This record gives sequence, structure tokens and C-alpha cells, in this order.
Amino acid sequence: MGHAYTPGLQVSERTVYRARRTLPIAGDVLVTQGDRVSARDVVAQTDLPGDIMPLNLANQLSVMPGDIPQLMLKKEGDHISEGEVIARTNGIFGMFKTPYHSRATGTIESVSGVTGQVIVRGKPIPVQVRAYASGVVSEVLPGEGCIVEAQATYVQGIFGVGGEAYGKIRVIASRPDEELEADQITSELRGCIVVGGARIHGDAARKAIECGVSAVVSGGIDDQDLRDILGYDLGVAVTGTEQLGTTVIVTEGFGDIAMADRTFGLLTSREGADAAVNGATQIRAGVQRPEILIPLSGGDGDAHGSAGAVAGTLEIGAPVRIIRDPYFGILGTVADLPTQPQVLGSGSKARVLEVACASGERVTVPRANVELIAE
Repeated sequence: MGHAYTPGLQVSERTVYRARRTLPIAGDVLVTQGDRVSARDVVAQTDLPGDIMPLNLANQLSVMPGDIPQLMLKKEGDHISEGEVIARTNGIFGMFKTPYHSRATGTIESVSGVTGQVIVRGKPIPVQVRAYASGVVSEVLPGEGCIVEAQATYVQGIFGVGGEAYGKIRVIASRPDEELEADQITSELRGCIVVGGARIHGDAARKAIECGVSAVVSGGIDDQDLRDILGYDLGVAVTGTEQLGTTVIVTEGFGDIAMADRTFGLLTSREGADAAVNGATQIRAGVQRPEILIPLSGGDGDAHGSAGAVAGTLEIGAPVRIIRDPYFGILGTVADLPTQPQVLGSGSKARVLEVACASGERVTVPRANVELIAE
């Protein structure tokens, strides 16, 4: 009998979660070490530079570029509004002067006597970073953000779309193999994190978006439904930036897959609790998985583990999930761990394992193509 190590998904009733919350550029950190924060509290903020708008005044006023600095009625650093006159030609004998009305609102950043262009910087874009996890600020990163530490129930999914969202856990499926249909989604679920059982149908996802549901968590989803919801095919890029209005997370894979009993039981036990979710997913190059974070009240007790993939022993009988085609998303258990490398269909040689799938089929895949389902 052989064994190996492989990364796995985490499904924990109680764990220590550390959220690193940082700004994209330097800014103000609004908390101090030891502060207790809620998930929706703003912990840091800054202003991103506004968009650049070039105005070709030389062309618009039909003058030489070198004349523009002398024709300006506003100087660098001045705020201007759309429609405001910011330059005017000298005209003929003081008459027939031509004004230039700005096409943009913002601040004049530069005036060029070489190109005849005026660069206007648009209104700054405010950026705020929320705590995401309800817990304690364990470390402050000056000018960047902070690290929030919390004890929480933590579940990683297999795939998701949409970004961070917040709400109360509402379990609307009675069993982990119950599919999530559109008629189960109502306006009463607005702002909630809805937990289904097995596959979520495309019309149910669209109904959730229509009703203002914060997030939907279910066992599986059909790839055609996902394509219809998004309006395009997903590539291998990181997800999480989709602007659906509702974050969608599947815990098991693609197709008619029931949610794992342990995952369903864990989420059901936290019915009504405040939670945070993030649908961001990256299978390759770093592995980022969607997650459901449900802070524990009280904050004491035996916590263990940490967020992210955990290493575990791959051995006979261990529950695994296949994460590469052609068996992507299939659940099963390790049936055999051959010690000798085998030649794959591609012609390369690698160490493999045999997986006994939930359907009863047994398939042989490279060990790098599975992940352990950790508890």
C-alpha cells in the first residue's frame, strides 16, 4: 500500500481564519491592533487617481500648439467643470474671439505648448476595504491595511463567480441531493446567503439575481447554465470580478452533483448566522477557492487549522475530488495507489492513483489531478 501528500479543500466547523485586508495603493488605515471589527466595517480607505481626459485645444481652436499656454483662462491645478470656458482665442482686433468649452470635469493636470493638449484628471475614485471577517485586528500594516483574525466555521467550494458578499445563512433545501429550483427563490431571501442542495439550475440563479439574493451556495451547476448566466465562456482566468449582483458558489463540481453530507450538515447547523462569502476562484497557478466564512460567537474554544489549502495524507479510502478534465469535479475515494509511475495518454510518465467514483466507476488519473477533501 502506498501513500502520498496532496492539497485539499477545507470544511471545518471551527478554525482560525486570518484575513489580510489591503488597499491597492497607499492610504489610511482606520483601525488599530486589538480592535474588534465586524465583517462589514471599513478598515482602510484611499482614493484612486481619476481617469485621464486629453483635450486637444490646438486642434479645436485652430491655433498653433505653442499658443495654447497663453490662451488658457485656467492654470494647472485648477478645478474645471464640463461646459466651462477654459480657453479663448485673441480674435481679430479684439473681436471674433473663439471660446473653448471643456468637455470634461476634473482638475487640469498639465498644459502642453508642444502638443497643444490639456490633460484633465477626473474625480478621484474612493476605495474602501471592509474587514470581511468578524474578529479582532491582529496586525496593522501601516498605509496598507490590516490582518483580521477570527474563529469561524469555514467551507471552501470548488468553483464560484462573483466577489465578496455578506448576509445571513438561509438553508432552503431539505436534503443535500435536492436540486435548487427557481420557485424556491423568493423576495424574502433578499440580502441572504441561500444554501441549496444539489445542482442549481440557471433559472434559479437568475431568479436569485432578480430578487437581490447576496449569494447562492449549492452542490453543482451545469456549465451551459453558467455560460447562459454570464453571457460568455469562462477561460482559465481568476473569477470573482463578475458583476452579477449575486455571488454563486458550488461546493462539489459541474453537473448534477449533490452537496457533500458534511458540508450540507455544517451549513445547516449555522442557519441564521451572519456570514461572508467570496466567489473568487483560480484553479491553476496558485489555487484560490471560493469560500464561506461564518464567524463563531464568543471566540473561544479549540480552534485549529488555517485558511487555504491544507496538506494531507493521500491514502486508500481517503475522499478526493478530481480537478482536471476529463473527470473534473467527480467525487470518489482512493481505491489504489500504484507505486510505479505509469505512461499517460499524453505519452508522459507520472505517478497515478485509482479513484472509485460515487457512480461506481473506477478511473485512473495522475496524483496531481486530485485534491483531498479535508475535514
